[in-house]
Amino acid sequence: MIRNRVTNPDVDSDSAEINLSPLIDCIFILLIFYIVTTVFIEETGVEVNKPEAAASTELEKKSLLIAITAENKVIYGGTEIGVSGVAGIIKRELENGDIPVIIQADERADHGTFSRVYGEAKAAGATKVNFATEY
Repeated sequence: MIRNRVTNPDVDSDSAEINLSPLIDCIFILLIFYIVTTVFIEETGVEVNKPEAAASTELEKKSLLIAITAENKVIYGGTEIGVSGVAGIIKRELENGDIPVIIQADERADHGTFSRVYGEAKAAGATKVNFATEY
């Protein structure tokens, strides 16, 4: 018995095709979910050696970080702003609501520089001004 085989010239019977579109869509949805739910922590842009403290408390994730280096440079967002630039930045950030200000001063920074930055922060209207230490 001879069987006749009907073939379609457009379809190759030896190859199988896997549709990757649903897999790629799923990966993009997971990536978007990850990006949206990730908490971004703002860094000051410089490394400071914080002094040690006997006791400390955990601070809020959303806060304004200002660094004072060992050379008494005041840094915000990776750029040097000086002591006089602290009040302007804090006033601008406080328009979005009351957020805490954290001063990360190097242990070799002058106390006078720290106190001037602290005073500028308070004068700008910051109600929560904290000092970052190692613990």
